[in-house]
Amino acid sequence: MRAPSLLAVLILLVLCSLQPDAAAASRVHHHRFGREKLTTLHFYLHDTLSGKDPTAVLVAHGANATSRPGDPTPFGSVYATDDVLTEGPERASRVVGSAQGLYVSSGKDGRLSLVMGMDFEFSDYNGSSFVVFSRNPVTNDHRELAVVGGRGKFRMARGFAVLRTHYLDTGNGDAIIEYNVTLLHY
Repeated sequence: MRAPSLLAVLILLVLCSLQPDAAAASRVHHHRFGREKLTTLHFYLHDTLSGKDPTAVLVAHGANATSRPGDPTPFGSVYATDDVLTEGPERASRVVGSAQGLYVSSGKDGRLSLVMGMDFEFSDYNGSSFVVFSRNPVTNDHRELAVVGGRGKFRMARGFAVLRTHYLDTGNGDAIIEYNVTLLHY
């Protein structure tokens, strides 16, 4: 009779060892920065390549990069940006921050596509920011970009930005882009 009871004890020990450690489980949900938060943001980015005071300027280009009608940012072109972020689509609406970084024109054969690395800083959050590094297929009606980090109130951010083109001048590249951003951060 001892064998079945010993077997039962062994099974019980194995089953107990498969249960997650309560302390380890609590570490997953709590970080030294506190509880994880969810923030949603809505704003408009004004990217201006034309005029006397552009917010995006060409800093490098490929050997054969020439603008063509409908393709103001030819393949291989690299732009530095300091774009204005506003509450509404009008440039005169309240400024909520700025987006600084780089984008590279990565679409060949006239497909307008960018790879972006940009820091989005917000005055309403004491200069806190999140970072996007992602491919942006500009001609798609709706597109999603990856949020890969953040600082300040958006420390260790991750999430996504859903973009919609509000305005695009394919002659000079000026654009107003609507952003709906979902962030998980500490």
